Amino acid sequence: MTRRIRAKYKINRAIGENLWGRPKSPVNRRDYRPGQHGQARRRRLSDFGNQLQAKQKLKGYYGNIGEKQFRRYYKEAVRRKGDTSENLIGELERRLDAVVYRMKFVPTVFASRQFINHGHIRINGKRVNIPSYKVKDGDVIEVREKSRQLPMVLLAVESPERDIPDYMEVNHNKMTGTFLRTPKFGDVPYPIQMEPNLVIEFYSR
Repeated sequence: MTRRIRAKYKINRAIGENLWGRPKSPVNRRDYRPGQHGQARRRRLSDFGNQLQAKQKLKGYYGNIGEKQFRRYYKEAVRRKGDTSENLIGELERRLDAVVYRMKFVPTVFASRQFINHGHIRINGKRVNIPSYKVKDGDVIEVREKSRQLPMVLLAVESPERDIPDYMEVNHNKMTGTFLRTPKFGDVPYPIQMEPNLVIEFYSR
């Protein structure tokens, strides 16, 4: 088991929810936190506690983004016109690692980050190896031809765990996809309840 997979499982246990809706998540068997006091009854959270938990869930879902980078997404969401919660989700969903994961080219968002780092992805014909790269509406994302038969890719394509959202089009025969538009919060197929409004409250205190 790699350090990445261990980290993924640790996030699920710490939060107490199956963040990515995967059948192998340890939360499906043990829905309590790790450690000797993990099975103790959880106390009712304060407003601050609820806000913090909402932030941890959203950060964890997108591959455990670092605090400094996540705060930058919040600031960009505030700067842009419109609803700040919607803007924050839009910023996160435009990350290249999130897009590659949504297109089912890889099985997990952690695998997506590694896949991009290793140069397997092209955008509009050019190689991009930065997982946090911001995808624009209309961008065409493709798996490099030499990488299309990798076992991880084939497994992801055949997996029935996830559906491709309607804000992108994907052709798995050609291993290409188009990011049609930046989604609204309600368009994103989260397997658990996310509360971006509480995240905004957390940072705007």
